[in-house]
Amino acid sequence: MARLPAVFFGHGSPMVALETNDTTRCWAQLGDEIGRPKAILAISAHWLTRGVAVTAMERPRTIHDFGRSFPDSLFNVQYPAAGEPALAERVRDLLAPVPVHLDRGEWGLDHGTWSVLCKAYPQADVPVVQLSMDASRPPAWHYEIGRRLAPLRDENVLIVGSGNVVHNLGVMSWEGRDVPPYDWAVRFNATIHAAIEADQPETVIDYAALGHDAELAVADPDHFWPLLYVLGARAPGEPVRFITERFEYKSLSMMGVVAGQSHAGTAA
Repeated sequence: MARLPAVFFGHGSPMVALETNDTTRCWAQLGDEIGRPKAILAISAHWLTRGVAVTAMERPRTIHDFGRSFPDSLFNVQYPAAGEPALAERVRDLLAPVPVHLDRGEWGLDHGTWSVLCKAYPQADVPVVQLSMDASRPPAWHYEIGRRLAPLRDENVLIVGSGNVVHNLGVMSWEGRDVPPYDWAVRFNATIHAAIEADQPETVIDYAALGHDAELAVADPDHFWPLLYVLGARAPGEPVRFITERFEYKSLSMMGVVAGQSHAGTAA
C-alpha cells in the first residue's frame, strides 16, 4: 500500500464551503488525486483544549462554530461523515505517554475540518476523526505530536491540517477579497514557503524569530499550529508541493502544502 500524503489546507473564511472557485476546485482535484483513504485524521485551528482530545464517537456532529453574521445557508451545511473510534484509540496509543482524552460526544467536526472536506470529499463517505491542539504547549511540541502520528500515513489514513500560514483578522481589508496583500504578509509567507521547500522545519517551528512580520502574520498561533503537525508527519527529505497560493482580504494566506505523493486509491 502506498504511503498517503499529509496535507495542510489554508481554509480562510467558512464561506468557502458554499463557494465554487479556483481554491475549492483545487481541493476537489486533490481529493480525486489522493483517492479514498480508510479514514481522515484532521487537526483544525478551531479545536483548542488544555491537554489533548480526539473525537471517538460513531457519528460526530457538524459544528457551526462562527457568528450569526454569516448566512443561514452556512448554518444549514451538514457534513455527515462517520467517526472511527478505532482510529481514535490508535491515535491515543501513538501519542502515549501523552494523555489523550477520547471525546465521545462533546465536540465533533468544526468548520476548519468540514469546510475543506466538503470540497475534497463531498460525499462524506470517509470516516473522520478530529484531534485537538493543546493550547498550553509551544510550537516544537505540536511538531513532535505530528511526528508521532506519521505512522498513520502507512495505514491508509490521511493526515489533514487546516488553518492559515498568515491569519490576522484584526487588519483584514474589506475593500475586496483580491486586493494586494500587506508587504509583511507576503514576506512571512515567502519565508515559510522557502523553509518548507528546503525541508528546514526548525525555521517554521521557530517562526517567532522572524520578528515583527511574524507578530503580524501569526496574531494568534491557532491557525499556524496545524501546519506543524503536517510538517511533523513529513518524512525527512520527502518532496512537497504547494497549492492554492493566494491571499484574501490582505491578511489571509490560502497557501496549502502537500507532503508526499498523491496516489489514487480506495479504502481498505
